[in-house]
Amino acid sequence: MKLSVISNQSNYERGLTSKLALVGASSVLALALCSVAAAAESSDQAIVTASALAAPAAEQDAQSSRDSSVVEEVIVTGLRGSLQRNLDIKRNSAGVVDAISAEDIGKFPDSNVAASLQRLPGVSIQRAGARGEPQGITVRGFGGDFNETLYDGRRISTATGGRSVDFSTVGADFVGGLSVLKTPDVSLSSSSIGATVNVQFPKPFDHPGRRMAVTASASVQDDAGKFVPTVGALFSDTFADNKFGVLVDAMYTRHDTQTNRVYVSGWPGGYYRPCQLTASCSPAQLTEGKTVLGWFEQQAGASQIYTKDERLDGRIALQWAPVDGVTVTLDDNYSRQSIRADNFGYGIWFNQDGLRNVKLDQNGTTVDFTQAGSQTDFTAGTDRSVLRTNQTGLNVKWDVSENLSFEGDASYAKSWLNPGGEVTSDGADVGYGFGIGPSLGISIGGGSKNTLPVLHGYGPNGDGARWADTSVIGSHVVVRQAQQNTDVVKQARFAGSWEQEGFKIKAGGTYLEDHYKFQQRNTFVNNFWQAYPGYGPASGPNGGVMVPANLFTARVSTKNFIPGFDGDLPPYLLKFDAHAYQAFLTSLGNPQTKNIPGFNYGGGGVGTQFTGAFDMALDNGSIRDITEKTWSLFVKANFDVDVAGMPFHFNAGVREENTHVTSNGFGQVPTAITRSAGDPTLLTVTLSNPQAVSTKSNYSYLLPSVDMKLELTESVHLRLDASRTLTRPGLNLLTPVASVGTGQRVGALTASGGSPSLKPYLADNFDAAVEWYYKPNSYAAVNFFIKDVSNFIVGGTQRQTINGVIDPTTGQPAIFSVTQQVNGPEATVRGVELAWQHVFGDSGFGFNANATIVDTNKPYDPKDISQSGFAITGLANSANLVAFYDKNGLEARVAVNYRKEYLRAFGQNQNTGAFGSEPTFENPNLQIDFSTSYALTKQINLFFEALNLTNEVQSTHGRFDNQLLDVFAYGRRYTAGARFRF
Repeated sequence: MKLSVISNQSNYERGLTSKLALVGASSVLALALCSVAAAAESSDQAIVTASALAAPAAEQDAQSSRDSSVVEEVIVTGLRGSLQRNLDIKRNSAGVVDAISAEDIGKFPDSNVAASLQRLPGVSIQRAGARGEPQGITVRGFGGDFNETLYDGRRISTATGGRSVDFSTVGADFVGGLSVLKTPDVSLSSSSIGATVNVQFPKPFDHPGRRMAVTASASVQDDAGKFVPTVGALFSDTFADNKFGVLVDAMYTRHDTQTNRVYVSGWPGGYYRPCQLTASCSPAQLTEGKTVLGWFEQQAGASQIYTKDERLDGRIALQWAPVDGVTVTLDDNYSRQSIRADNFGYGIWFNQDGLRNVKLDQNGTTVDFTQAGSQTDFTAGTDRSVLRTNQTGLNVKWDVSENLSFEGDASYAKSWLNPGGEVTSDGADVGYGFGIGPSLGISIGGGSKNTLPVLHGYGPNGDGARWADTSVIGSHVVVRQAQQNTDVVKQARFAGSWEQEGFKIKAGGTYLEDHYKFQQRNTFVNNFWQAYPGYGPASGPNGGVMVPANLFTARVSTKNFIPGFDGDLPPYLLKFDAHAYQAFLTSLGNPQTKNIPGFNYGGGGVGTQFTGAFDMALDNGSIRDITEKTWSLFVKANFDVDVAGMPFHFNAGVREENTHVTSNGFGQVPTAITRSAGDPTLLTVTLSNPQAVSTKSNYSYLLPSVDMKLELTESVHLRLDASRTLTRPGLNLLTPVASVGTGQRVGALTASGGSPSLKPYLADNFDAAVEWYYKPNSYAAVNFFIKDVSNFIVGGTQRQTINGVIDPTTGQPAIFSVTQQVNGPEATVRGVELAWQHVFGDSGFGFNANATIVDTNKPYDPKDISQSGFAITGLANSANLVAFYDKNGLEARVAVNYRKEYLRAFGQNQNTGAFGSEPTFENPNLQIDFSTSYALTKQINLFFEALNLTNEVQSTHGRFDNQLLDVFAYGRRYTAGARFRF
């Protein structure tokens, strides 16, 4: 495969910044220094012009004969030609843009868009743990919502509720190119502190004439062991003397992945009573205060996950040139991704007050303990999601004269998450405990990079040989959820520009409306989730029914479960199906018409409502209806002049954005909490009647920008850039109400709320770069950057009472861990990007290497246990190396990507501690990929790809290194196929 990396600041002209004086002073100093510098390259060096799609040879000869005075032109095709073309774009631009382009229609460097982007300086990826797929990107330490993704300059809708796009939903094969704008183009957008990613799709007028491409491949992942297909086709043609064109493409992609996972769902912080460090606590000691600081494992387990990921992409683009100077483009982009993940394993719940023999390390991490009477849960589930997106757009360009032009663009995009109301999660939980519950515990013997938590004392009555004895396993809970979201984005843009030699001005305006709706149904609202808790008669008199042994279909060994990790797991996992378990419980009949021993007749209304089917009820607290409308005006001007005989390019502009937000929801507060009769570890929260709540807010910001480029010599360029940008809060954070779940656990009461008046993050950005184009196809660059960011949104967690409701387990007002978002701190991010691209003459060998080093004045302090702990997420040093060979039709590429440990997010799956939102850190990751292709003929290309050659795993940890949260082993993936061009 062919990689085309553009480290360029394109012709994207920037705007006037409020920091203009500072930048101007810097540029004057730079000019003074550079005026005495020696030229790095001879000005008469031949320039190699490249094209990935070379013109016919006769046409090239004709052009040469028409103008014999121009510099000698040498046509270079293939990878090296593409690289040189990208360098030419870089040399002729004024700001900071990185990009990757397709080698040809239907031939993109990677099968995943995010995987390609990580080859660029300052860009790292985030993986979806269970699938191992590159899912999101981080640019200069800013990930997720800090980066805006556009399709051909248009915002794409996403029904997930955030601002970021899951790049695994973007089919890469027929993408024309990717541009990563690290400094803003005020005519396009200033709504990203990290970067603006513009996904460019091919159009029929790009390459007039008839073109066809077909791709077919099969891939297999190590443990899934099943070959699955990818097929696609593209057709493009122009007619009527190239006045009309049509392009159509479609792609079907499937990936199957089997992943092993070991997890601790959360490390809540709090305080122990001193007696808990011993084997027992007397009644008197239980009245003593809690004074010993510590973090403990809320829930620990392991599972195996089989994921089926199917994606269908389709696109049609029609272009019409009715008269000279007018181009009309109508296009429609469609995608549908369906993911099904079946899992089974075990998970064991712990309560801090119930722990004994507690051992703490010097940081307060609980490294060993026992819990008497522990329940052992065997779990199974099926998670599904269907994400469907369709965007239709119309663009009209009119070149009125050589100087004057206009452009109008409008689009409508809608995204659905589970458009058919699909059940998104079916969960089954069975096990044993209470009467035969062991005195169970966990030992932590090392760091999260290579050591698993070790479960000890497990098995009925502590008999490890009976760890998964199906004769004592009974029913526990059934969790079903159905989440349904929609997101509609309407947008329009109009601009006009005037251009003459050395000067261009462009002005216009945009309108963007984003309407997001969210709701969820589940079995917590009606309390059906605990219809049969208690683990059955073998575990005591608490309730539940015995589970037939034939529901368990296999035992899966845990030997070498996670490659490269020490620590033994229980010997095997029990495989069973959540749907079969639900069907078994339903087959017991209607407990309202007959007595069913083990049914939870006394559990929070279950006994009067449940009739046998695990129906779901609407969660009023989940309902969100949010509309965001933004009006923008912009103007920018470009100047090209000579300074002391050196070409100087100056771009300045400003963008004014005015945003109005309307947020609707339903508020409810707890009125009572009851303890389950079938399982005393479960709680039911009764809520008040829902009350409609609606709020409005608005804000306006002026976003200036300025870019300068000085060509010190033909080979050495200096860039200086400054801008102000913003990132809006995720739409899912703007709900006007706090939500309290109805189904909760003892010692882990939680609530969460949004804040409709959240303001966007603001950043003042500065860039200074030096680039040296020392030979054809080769360059070196250094780019320094600073980002001063304010209005950081912090997810603070506080422990508080709500409505004075009483906790039945303590007899005192219930304490909820309430998480809510607020604007707060400021921070500075600074760093340097290093890039080096080199081709070894005509040997066919070359490499592209880059590294990013970042730092901040607000690093995370694990010793800070205040409620308002804060740090910037996503910051990590990273490095990439791509070594390649391209000659005589053979291509080979090895890509090495490294990312150091970084703070991924605040919050864990179980976040009930006393010290705010606990952090999630991602451990260092090094991945090596290999790809190769061979041009069998001019029309047929064979290719092979191997991902994750060294079988790396993905792992995360909490506040301290030995607080493992998750480790996923997703194995290697191999792909082989062919491309056909006509």
